[in-house]
Amino acid sequence: MRIIAKSTIKNFWEQPAYQDAKSPLESWYEEALKADWASPQAIKDQYRNASICSNNRVVFNIGGNKYRLVVEMHYRAGIAWIKFVGTHTQYDLINVETVNDY
Repeated sequence: MRIIAKSTIKNFWEQPAYQDAKSPLESWYEEALKADWASPQAIKDQYRNASICSNNRVVFNIGGNKYRLVVEMHYRAGIAWIKFVGTHTQYDLINVETVNDY
């Protein structure tokens, strides 16, 4: 998969309060780069706890479910576009289907 944009997760883990997110986010990134997610089921096969949402959004639990990562999938193009990363509290304040739409 092509991931857009690593800087989103990097900016998150560089914040002092979220430095513990670096390793699990890097692990997700490396796994996603190697993945060939052609469908939501392909993601569920690899990440059973991922939540498939409308608007081609997928929510991944990161760091033992401490953080949430929202990705917009473009399956045919092989693109995973990172839309949001944050704590559960921050996640509860967003709309998964529209977060970071321009």
